Amino acid sequence: MKHGASVAVLVGALAVAGVFALEPAAMDRAASLSPQASVPAGELNLGTVTLGRKVMADGKPLAAGTYQVRLTAQAAQPAAKGASETLERWAEFVQGGTVKGREVVSIVPKDEIKQVAKMNPPATGASRVELLKGNDYLRVWVNRGGNHYLIHLPVGA
Repeated sequence: MKHGASVAVLVGALAVAGVFALEPAAMDRAASLSPQASVPAGELNLGTVTLGRKVMADGKPLAAGTYQVRLTAQAAQPAAKGASETLERWAEFVQGGTVKGREVVSIVPKDEIKQVAKMNPPATGASRVELLKGNDYLRVWVNRGGNHYLIHLPVGA
């Protein structure tokens, strides 16, 4: 599988859209990411996050609030050309046992995160929700089990 190509394609597409806060040469470095990610095969509880504003998740409104975030086993379809489906999966936002929304999550191994995002990552086992440059996206960034999980949610109107 070509995990590196997957991340490079995703990073390139999101950087053009202004989603990631990248260093100037990050896109070039992302092309050389190693394919040795230890990605969980099934579902994984990523933790609890609080969204401070209404966002869009999979094209549908998701209210501000506190959510349990769960990585699903479902690959994001269709995968980008040349992308590995295992690095792009669906995450669910759960409240009171009910899925309120879902969005694609990008999985980046911990030893490669500096090649993708220039900000310091959250501590191991922690998460961070941050409004990105231009105030157009909220990034949910979870650091769990040797991987970083990045979810980008367009800010809702």
